[in-house]
Amino acid sequence: MNSYKRLGDYIQLVDKRNRDLAVTNLLGINIFKNYMPSVANQTGLDLSKYKVVSKGQFATNLMHVNRDEVLPVALYTDEKPALVSPAYKTFEVIDENELLPEFLMMEFQRPEFDRKAWTYCDSSVRGGLEWDRLCDMEIPDINIDEQRKYVALYKGLLNNQKVYENSLDDLQLICDTYMDTLKERDLQPIRNSVELVDNRNNDGSNTNLLGINVKKVFMPSKAKTTKANLVKYKIIEKGQFAYSAMQVGRDETVRVVLYSSDESAIISPAYSVFQVKKEAEILPEFLMLWFYRPEFNRYGWFISDSSVRASLEWERFSDIEVPVPDIEIQKAIVTIYHTLETRKRINEQLKDSIKPLCPVLMRGVVEELKMEEVL
Repeated sequence: MNSYKRLGDYIQLVDKRNRDLAVTNLLGINIFKNYMPSVANQTGLDLSKYKVVSKGQFATNLMHVNRDEVLPVALYTDEKPALVSPAYKTFEVIDENELLPEFLMMEFQRPEFDRKAWTYCDSSVRGGLEWDRLCDMEIPDINIDEQRKYVALYKGLLNNQKVYENSLDDLQLICDTYMDTLKERDLQPIRNSVELVDNRNNDGSNTNLLGINVKKVFMPSKAKTTKANLVKYKIIEKGQFAYSAMQVGRDETVRVVLYSSDESAIISPAYSVFQVKKEAEILPEFLMLWFYRPEFNRYGWFISDSSVRASLEWERFSDIEVPVPDIEIQKAIVTIYHTLETRKRINEQLKDSIKPLCPVLMRGVVEELKMEEVL
C-alpha cells in the first residue's frame, strides 16, 4: 500500500454561483486559514457572479502563495452557505469514506504543507499556485478509521475550548444585565464622587508617555517630545483616571481610562487626571465599568459641543449622572468582571495552545507512515 496519494485523486472542483442572489454573506480567507468578513467594497457589486461555499466544502486563494509562503485555504463549517470571490477555487472531497474533510484541513494546517506548496508555485509576478499543481501534491494515505481517531481528538480539544468560551458569554450577560438595572437608581453627578489631580513631571524623570485610544485603552504615545517638554506632562498613578475631552462628538466615544499599572506614567497636559474621593463610597473599577457602557458613549456624544473639535469639556462631563449603589454590590459586580477578564485571557491562551496541536498530530501521522515504510 502506498503511504502517500495524489491530492487530486481525493478532491473535485465545485463552481456554484449565486445566480438567485439568495446568499449575501461575503467572506475572504486570511493567511491563518480562517474565513473572515470580506474587505471588498460591496457598493454596486454584482453578487450573482460570486461563488457559493457550503458546509463541508473548501475555498482557497491560489494567488500570492509564493509571496506569502502560505496556502490560504479553509474548510467551511457553518450551516448557512456564504460567498467567496469568483477568483477563489471552491472544492470538496469526492468520497468522505476515503478522506474526511476535517482530516484534509488538518493536513493543510501543517507548515510542511505550506512549504511544499511554495515549491510548486510558478515564477510569475503573482507567484500563484495553479490548480493542477495543487492536485499533484501528495498527502498521507491514511485508513479512514485512523483519520476519524485524529479528527475526534482534535475536535474534542476544540469543543472543550468552545464550551469554555460560551461560559464567558453567560458571565458577560450577568455583568451587563445587572449594570443595566442600576441605570435608573442611586444616580449622582460624576463630580460628587471624583476630584481632579494635577501632578506634573517637574524633573522630567518619567519618560513613560502614554495616550488613550477610542477603545479606552492606554497605548504608547506617538507624540514627539524632548526632555525639556516632558516637564509639562501630567503624572498618572495606579487607580487614577485619564480623560480626553477632545473629539468626543467625532469619535462617538468618551475617551476615559482607569490606570492599573504599578509604575506611574505621564500623559498629555491636555488630558484631565482624576480620582475617586472615597473608595468606601465608589470603587474606581466600578466607575470604569460604567464608562465602558455603549450608553455612556452615546450620551457623551449627544452632549458634546458643536465646535471643530467636538469636545466634551470637563464641566459637562462631570455633570453626567452615574449610579452609586451600595459598596458591597459594587464589589460583587467588579469581582464578576475581574473573573470574566481572567477567563478571557485563559480562553485566548487555550486557543493559542490548541492551534499548534493540529500540525503536531499530523506530524505523528507522517512519522507513523515513515515507520511503516522502514518495516
